[in-house]
Amino acid sequence: MKKTVLIFLFCLITTGWASAQSSVNSDSVAYQLQRKKINNMLAARKQKFGQYDQSLGQHTGIFGFQTKGDVRRSAGILMDIAKTDDAIFKELKILLEYRDFQQRQIQSHSKEAETTAAGYIQVINRLRQQNAHLKQQLNNSEEHFKTRQNIFVLVILFMIASILFLLVKKNRVKA
Repeated sequence: MKKTVLIFLFCLITTGWASAQSSVNSDSVAYQLQRKKINNMLAARKQKFGQYDQSLGQHTGIFGFQTKGDVRRSAGILMDIAKTDDAIFKELKILLEYRDFQQRQIQSHSKEAETTAAGYIQVINRLRQQNAHLKQQLNNSEEHFKTRQNIFVLVILFMIASILFLLVKKNRVKA
């Protein structure tokens, strides 16, 4: 019975662990994809910033001055950088929400595991108490059986002694 209970508990624990791992892995994949997306956006921003730095160095005007077109090109690149920054902030917010979600999920899983473990402990304690009670009943039954057995042996000995006494008495009367 103990083996059956232990096997059952083991199956429950491993099933719960496997389902928790699959959900954590899917969340982890989404988190990793979001990080990769942000890293790609940061690389694009770095490239645009290099273009902006390059456009600031361009002086196509007379006597090495910047023209209106150079300034507009630089401003356009700067606007692209600002838009990219906004997009990066949005994606970072999503990434932080993923992380917060994962933390909440981990906390809820740990609470579930604690609750499950406490339930298992209660079951184990109850089974131990039942086992101790059954052992006590077995001991009482064995003592009761031994007492009855002793009484039966005494009764049988008394009956044999009585029969022998009667046979001896009958033989004395005949003799």
